[in-house]
Amino acid sequence: LYIGLIVAQLIYVIKFWNKLIDTAVDFPNMGENAIMLAVLGLVDVVMIANLLIMVIIGGYETFVSRIKVDNHPDQPEWLSHVNANVLKVKLAMAIIGISSIHLLKTFIEYGSKDTGLTETEVMWQTIIHVVFVLSAIGLAFIDKFLSPAPGRHDPGP
Repeated sequence: LYIGLIVAQLIYVIKFWNKLIDTAVDFPNMGENAIMLAVLGLVDVVMIANLLIMVIIGGYETFVSRIKVDNHPDQPEWLSHVNANVLKVKLAMAIIGISSIHLLKTFIEYGSKDTGLTETEVMWQTIIHVVFVLSAIGLAFIDKFLSPAPGRHDPGP
């Protein structure tokens, strides 16, 4: 499964470079909105790639085996205290970021002429984004509620 995610990561790297090259070649003929949409597309690809990295590293660390990177300068800060709940909240936040980029692109495209977007499509994308935000708030609340208070240890039975 993780090998499949790594292959998906490579696909996103290729997609990023293709979009970047296309933008670099076409930018003299592009308007400001087109450049902005192209850059947002690049940001979107990077955010999805970051999401994949979190899932690959965090999932492997949580469910398969510990990754020995203690005291390494490049160790992600969150990796030292990763668990399924922390990973869920991090993933939810990443999904909100990706959804925000998509929603921003939708708003920009909707403001342009001849996009084919309907008011209903924009409304549903906004509703879905709000549901993502509310879900992330719920996950964060549950994680906070279920986590023991700092300095407080369960003495056990």
